[in-house]
Amino acid sequence: MRGKDGAFSGIEAVIDKDAASALLARELNAEAFLMLTDVDAVWQEWKKPSGRRIRRISSCALRQMEFEAGTMAPKVAAACDFIKAGGDIAGIGGLEDAQAILSGTAGTLVLPGKVETVYWN
Repeated sequence: MRGKDGAFSGIEAVIDKDAASALLARELNAEAFLMLTDVDAVWQEWKKPSGRRIRRISSCALRQMEFEAGTMAPKVAAACDFIKAGGDIAGIGGLEDAQAILSGTAGTLVLPGKVETVYWN
């Protein structure tokens, strides 16, 4: 950034790794986009007695749910953006479950479609 005197000065910036990864996956025309983390899946009402793990959900239904900014919100947004841009499948789950996430037996799968169907586990 240039100051009034024409000199460059630095500014603080943060690059969201999930959004950047989704952008890269879109630019590569990837069919699938996995976000591997230390949490086994996306949960509605995380760490509450009423909490439920989401196994499979349309991006339309997922966008309507609320997640805290410091939790799954960036991953959920990145997954939905990838699907909206034409991706076939986005997955969120544990690092050790990468293959199982793609097969639908672990993690959360985010799929295209306007049907607001949620499969809980």
